[in-house]
Amino acid sequence: MRGPVVVLGDTLLDRDVEGVVNRLCPDSPVPVLDETAASDRPGGAGLAAVFAAAQGAEVVLVTALADDAGGARLSALLAAAGVQVYPLALSGATPEKIRLRARGRVLLRHDRGGTSGEPGQPSDEVLRVIGAASAVLVSDYGRGVARQPALRDALSATRAPVVWDPHPRGPAAVPGVHLATPNESEVRELVPALPGASRLATASRGAQGLRRRWRAGAVAVTLGGDGALLCHAGSTPLVVPTPGSAEGDTCGAGDRFAATASLALAQGALVSEAVQAAVAEASAYVAGGGVAAALPPPVRPSPTSVAGPGGDRVGVAAVATLLGEVRAGGGTVVATGGCFDLLHAGHVSTLQAARQLGDCLIVCVNSDASVAGLKGPDRPVMSEGDRSRLLAALSCVDAVLIFDEPTPDAALSWVRPDIWVKGGDYATGGGDAAAALPEAEVLRRWGGNTVVVPYLDGRSTTDMIVRSIGERTR
Repeated sequence: MRGPVVVLGDTLLDRDVEGVVNRLCPDSPVPVLDETAASDRPGGAGLAAVFAAAQGAEVVLVTALADDAGGARLSALLAAAGVQVYPLALSGATPEKIRLRARGRVLLRHDRGGTSGEPGQPSDEVLRVIGAASAVLVSDYGRGVARQPALRDALSATRAPVVWDPHPRGPAAVPGVHLATPNESEVRELVPALPGASRLATASRGAQGLRRRWRAGAVAVTLGGDGALLCHAGSTPLVVPTPGSAEGDTCGAGDRFAATASLALAQGALVSEAVQAAVAEASAYVAGGGVAAALPPPVRPSPTSVAGPGGDRVGVAAVATLLGEVRAGGGTVVATGGCFDLLHAGHVSTLQAARQLGDCLIVCVNSDASVAGLKGPDRPVMSEGDRSRLLAALSCVDAVLIFDEPTPDAALSWVRPDIWVKGGDYATGGGDAAAALPEAEVLRRWGGNTVVVPYLDGRSTTDMIVRSIGERTR
């Protein structure tokens, strides 16, 4: 493949709540679910991107993330799955789908997040990566990303094969897509069926109608456990049956189908070959246990707050509130990061200089687990809670965000700072210091900038620890 596989669309936060039912509610004849476990995962376009990354592809996800706890959680989950997120701003709240389950069956689905928020404008880097893609999958969940005009122009201009997984509330596919992948119910909503027509006749008529309406190369209608029906330019459709009967949780099967077809087209397969591969993969996915068995282990949620003095400025909730206030006023968001194991004058100098560059300063702090992974089992000296409270107590710091990963990429994809600041030897190493920052590529995804600020020489956490140990052993 010449470039990454780009997945573009609306990402939701899906949560499965497992429990047991032993009684009915005393004030209403409904079952009472006693929760035993809960797990989060990316949904919508995010799930399709995770599936593509799990098959070994380099995957870029172009999606909109809100300034709330759900957006932060999605960033962490996607980073853990190896997906490169190119975020757009999202007004409103993160859409969430919560499934209440008992003994493998869904009792109720609870949706929240309200009406669709308006996605922000894509950066030049987003448009560039669409043009450089080996294939593009538009995973539309009807919440606005696939309707964004600049993105639609980029999709029309790309030379990569485009797969369009539509939604009845979403826009029409851009003209000329290689393959559209609606399911049966979506086809019936988009193309009314003739009275008394058979299932295959309805699917075939709908597929041909959509193919002409969208000027698509082909339309594959997914038929659940019966495979898919593929309509090309000819009059005779191709029916692709499943390789065997498969029963189980079908949640995410359509995303698996579309992701597999996109990967096959990226590798040069014919559309018919791509659909056959997608049917086989989706069938194996359902038979293998569905979404619960297919996803990587969940990552630990970031703390929403930290108890104690200064804790009201630490955590996802504090950062989300700050972002909303600053962006509502058209302000500039500045961020910096590090371990800050033993806070010293060098740190304070960098933080003070960073705060002067904008209207707020958010400090991204490595968690205890992240510090230990980077610096060894004897670090950190101070816990993440103590380090965060000390930072929050500084007048130049507006909020603190703790992250678990080795790098702050996931946190940055959610915060989307206008400016990322580093100090220390970056400023004295010569050359283009800002371009050499490892976070520079991430900041370019939404048009952010990286800078360095002067650092006080002779200040080092490691040196402080060594001197402290030396003093105690004298």
